[in-house]
Amino acid sequence: MTTDNGSNVNRKLGLKVVYEDSDIVVFKAPNEEQLLEILKNLLRERPMSIKELHAYLSGLASEDKIRKALIKLVNDGKAYVMNDGRFVIAGLE
Repeated sequence: MTTDNGSNVNRKLGLKVVYEDSDIVVFKAPNEEQLLEILKNLLRERPMSIKELHAYLSGLASEDKIRKALIKLVNDGKAYVMNDGRFVIAGLE
C-alpha cells in the first residue's frame, strides 16, 4: 500500500513499512485483527462515520472491510452506533 502521508500515517496506524523514501512510503495493509485495533484507536479520538473512517483509511481497507470490522466491534460490545450514524468506542475500551 502506498501513501504520500508518509511516516505520520504509519506511526498512527502501526503498520509495517516495506519501503520508504522522501516521496513515498509503502507499507503492508492491515489484517483483520490489525484493522480492528486501528478502528478502536481512531474511534478513541472521536466518533466517526464509516465514510470518515474510509477516507482516513483510503487505500488500506475497503468500505466493506471497514463496515464488517465495525459490525464485529458493535456485536462484541466494544463500540456502538450513535443516533447520527457515527461509531464510538464503548466505555474505556
